Amino acid sequence: MIPITKPFLGDEEAEAARETILSGWVTQGPKVQAFEEAFAHYVGSRYACAVSSCTAALHLALLAAGVEPGDIVITVSHSFIATANAIRFCGAEPVFVDIAQDTYNIDLKNLKKVIAEDCIQRDGKFYFRDYKKLAVGESPLKHMLSQGDESFNLGQVKAIVPVHQMGIPCNISAITEFAREHGLAVVEDAACAIGSEIFQKKKKVWEKIGKPHGDAACFSFHPRKIITTGDGGMITTNKKDFDRQCRLLRHQGMSVPDTFRHSAKQIIFEEYITTAFNYRMTDIQAAVGIEQLKKLETILNKRRELAALYDKLLNDIAQIQKPVIEDTFLPNWQSYPIRILDAKSTSLKHIMQKLLDEGIATRRGIMNSHQERAYRDYRWLLPVSEISRDTVLLLPLFPDMTVQNVEYISIKLHEIFL
Repeated sequence: MIPITKPFLGDEEAEAARETILSGWVTQGPKVQAFEEAFAHYVGSRYACAVSSCTAALHLALLAAGVEPGDIVITVSHSFIATANAIRFCGAEPVFVDIAQDTYNIDLKNLKKVIAEDCIQRDGKFYFRDYKKLAVGESPLKHMLSQGDESFNLGQVKAIVPVHQMGIPCNISAITEFAREHGLAVVEDAACAIGSEIFQKKKKVWEKIGKPHGDAACFSFHPRKIITTGDGGMITTNKKDFDRQCRLLRHQGMSVPDTFRHSAKQIIFEEYITTAFNYRMTDIQAAVGIEQLKKLETILNKRRELAALYDKLLNDIAQIQKPVIEDTFLPNWQSYPIRILDAKSTSLKHIMQKLLDEGIATRRGIMNSHQERAYRDYRWLLPVSEISRDTVLLLPLFPDMTVQNVEYISIKLHEIFL
């Protein structure tokens, strides 16, 4: 069986974890700090804060960006449901924007349309006009309004969460420029995007996703991603106060880091200065992450070679649309998506079953949060997102794949379509 993906782990990670276990310091400690420093150096950010997952990263970043109960955050439905869930963790509600068909990322025209047509402006701030209609199902707004809370500030648009879907960079430069013009924070969901880059035309340089280009960028180290720590996440930012707030919130609001307290020559009593969370990464995970970062360029090179081979071998299948990548974007190829153009005559499920019968695992296109039970009470009109979920197929792609694996998958796709 050719799996959809496989982590690129070896003896180096196993030995690093073993050494950390035997060191006696296994929770958040010196290895976490070392991983944060290495990660910040790699992406080009001033600060990096390690946490337990990308969901935790998004939650803390949104809180640090000032998102409060009753607020609105604009994002896409076409993403893993954690993107939307993190917004609700803040007591806020997502407003979903449709994606661009070719890039699978937020459509800038639709983003601008939401602000221009669906929002009203008061005192220089933007408010979602129909926020009361969002107060259905599990929305935090429903509880607030049921309690008679019709605060003047309910429905204020505070932030935008663009997603770099499948490691394909979104048009983050244009999004952040638009957000700044309208006084909105930008928290990048870069869960899949470690190693992806964008070309900054004004500066004439390539910059890695995570620099960050907005207020913060959030990454995942789940085994499905480019590098893994088993699970875990990272928040990168260039703002000192932003980083300080994330560090405070990840560790129960404790005023003094464990590393500082345990290494001090005098007794220190910590304080807990705000209600917060246990979103820490362990030193065991961080030790694995340090070794994974060392292999990142090797992983990226292999993924890009395999994606280029897919491009070449599938080029003559008219029923398949390959990924469309602008020349100013360099994806990490966390996934290789193909769009089935004639889905009516050849259903996605049929194709997936045919490939599975031949020992090839695949996945349906990216989910849509608004089609899941927790978010579907409000009737969203997101046709491109819905079509993409139902007509896109993710093919196997991971560093240990061989040229022969890709050739075999290509042969089987040709047998289905030609």
